Amino acid sequence: MLTNKLKPAAIAAAAIVFSGALFLSTPVSASSALTPQSASAAAQLPDFVQLVEKYGKGVVNISTVREARIVESADPFGFDERHAEIFRRFGFPFPFGGGTREEPERRGTGSGFIISADGLILTNHHVVDGADEIKVRLTDNREFTGKVLGSDAKTDIAVVKIDAKDLPYLTMGNSDELKVGEWVAAIGSPFGLDNTVTAGIVSAKSRKLPSDQYVPFIQTDVAVNPGNSGGPLFNMKGEVVGINSQIFSTSGGFMGLSFAIPSNLAMQIKDQLVKNGKVTRGRIGVVIQTVTQDLAESFGMKTPKGAIVSQVEKDGPAAKAGLQEGDIITAVNGREIEDSVDMPVLIGSMAPGSIAKLSVIRNNKNITIDVKVEEADSGSASSGEAKAAAAEKLGVTVRPLTSDEAKQAEAEGLLVTRSSGAARKAGIREGDIIINVNGVKTKKTDDLARVLEKNKNLRVLVQRRDGRIFIPVRLK
Repeated sequence: MLTNKLKPAAIAAAAIVFSGALFLSTPVSASSALTPQSASAAAQLPDFVQLVEKYGKGVVNISTVREARIVESADPFGFDERHAEIFRRFGFPFPFGGGTREEPERRGTGSGFIISADGLILTNHHVVDGADEIKVRLTDNREFTGKVLGSDAKTDIAVVKIDAKDLPYLTMGNSDELKVGEWVAAIGSPFGLDNTVTAGIVSAKSRKLPSDQYVPFIQTDVAVNPGNSGGPLFNMKGEVVGINSQIFSTSGGFMGLSFAIPSNLAMQIKDQLVKNGKVTRGRIGVVIQTVTQDLAESFGMKTPKGAIVSQVEKDGPAAKAGLQEGDIITAVNGREIEDSVDMPVLIGSMAPGSIAKLSVIRNNKNITIDVKVEEADSGSASSGEAKAAAAEKLGVTVRPLTSDEAKQAEAEGLLVTRSSGAARKAGIREGDIIINVNGVKTKKTDDLARVLEKNKNLRVLVQRRDGRIFIPVRLK
């Protein structure tokens, strides 16, 4: 984790600013020594009172429960599967097995906000991920049971629905219009303290974090802590311009760096989750890297900008369009590529079948290449689509085996990439291959969906390493 320490002088300066803000917001008598400069500063200080009074009712508290469950361990002596695999890889006998352990009940809390009068709520994926029970509490203390309509791990966005009408809802703003230095405010439930208001400024835009290639974060110095996740970031018009998602911290608490998902991206993801139940992303089939100063000089470039194509996927969209290794992509559809991390965001947001017009430098010449975007493997869990909803009911995220995996496993089926809920309680875990359910072969996710739609008492045949076992699962 990165480290960052505030200098005492910076803390003192911050204290002066905020103490000054409080002092200047109070009535000043005619005899007070208020200079024109300080009067001007007082007039420009933001007033968040009306914003909170008018829009705070659209913010909700989300509490989750993940029930206690019994899961299989690699052995009854405390070794987990990772340790067991190490023993096996180095040729040591590992006869242990069949052990179980109990995972305790887990409770969590987060924030969200209402975007439609009929109870549509935006929050973070990590707030509701794996939850068996979701409770949504409004500012008037009414509570509702929440249902996840869709969730996208790559952008950390989830859509939750509650059964209610005539709710106060918030208006989404245009995050592209945000300016660095602009005042913003957050409302949420840090550490479970409902309707906490904090404020600050936009510190940077389009901030890329190592773990998130699809989100150009808004960086702010708004105080955000655990429990704020999923809450709204407001501009001074009362519009939601971001969803508070992450903080940078070496202590677990706020350290002056918080990150929000831009509202424009959030709405794109929300629309796909509500309409299609999943998020579809584009790809062109290239591996890229950042243009460093040394590389820029070797290519005869004045400044290190753009993304170098280091590999072109054979028979992929880019290869068919004529893109070559060593090409430097400087823009996509007219939008400049400052760094290689800009590419996944731009290409990923494009619809499959659309055309990406790439501005390319090749042999010191500027050329344009049109690439037809194709659909990327999702790799993320979403529960809106029928087949995904069925898998979510079971509590698993699955994908078909690749040809190499099927050959190695000598099996055909669905690989479990995530296990929770009923599946995890029953003992199905990540890495298992679902061969069939109630005797029906499950080569595709559609096969699994058809069985789950008609049955609640399941007999799941699972291949785990070199053995196969039947696991009974009862759905609610």
